[in-house]
Amino acid sequence: MNDKITTFLNSDLLEKYLIGETTSEENELVENYISKFPEVENAYNTMQHHLEITSKFNAVEAPSSVLVNILQTLDDEKPVIKLDTEPNTQKSWYGYAIAASFVAVLFACASVFIFSKNLELKKENQIVVDEIFDLRSDIELNNQKLDNVMAQFKQLNNPETQKYIIKGNNRAKNLKTVAYINPKERTSMLDVVSLPELPQEQCYQIWAELNGKMISLGILDETDRQLKSIPYTENALGLNITIEPKGGNTNASLENSVAEIELNSRE
Repeated sequence: MNDKITTFLNSDLLEKYLIGETTSEENELVENYISKFPEVENAYNTMQHHLEITSKFNAVEAPSSVLVNILQTLDDEKPVIKLDTEPNTQKSWYGYAIAASFVAVLFACASVFIFSKNLELKKENQIVVDEIFDLRSDIELNNQKLDNVMAQFKQLNNPETQKYIIKGNNRAKNLKTVAYINPKERTSMLDVVSLPELPQEQCYQIWAELNGKMISLGILDETDRQLKSIPYTENALGLNITIEPKGGNTNASLENSVAEIELNSRE
């Protein structure tokens, strides 16, 4: 993902476009990005899905039974007009009072129902906001990983980068690693191709030979089955891998050396 796409995704244009708050020029820009870049299209589809979820929960309606019950109550309690010479007005007002009380109870129930739905809606909205935040975090994390991969790729393809293949001796015949050293950029990387298994109380440790001393460059294990950066040691004469106690050693056990190579012999 290039910087142009990253900058666009980090802006709020995509969200504004979804809710219709963009200008015609911004609409054209957003639609152009969506049609050209799959990353933008995926982000747009995800946000659109979340917006649909939010819209569904926003559409809170009072139950239809509330209106039906109100109308039914009014019909049942409607006073009957009699042609008596002395109408019973007290009985009529009593019926109206009962109907009004029942309607008030129904509206109170409806209010409680809507209030409850609004609380649920707020929770759902927060979930959607959190998911969008997580999506942005994932995009940023993937961008960082991609940037790291691109940096490693450029380093491997740099004409100044020297490649050294380190093979194990009889102690570790299946051991094979590849070192990439760039004296100009002062960088070093190691790719562990294969690493024979050791007892739990032991580990592999890589060293650089400098002025008759062995400088530790770190411990190797199964998790290093990918390119990893190691300290660059200027003017190092060679690299050596030894078997050491678990956790590493301060001094190289050269009697337990399993692989070594001179850095002045380029593959």
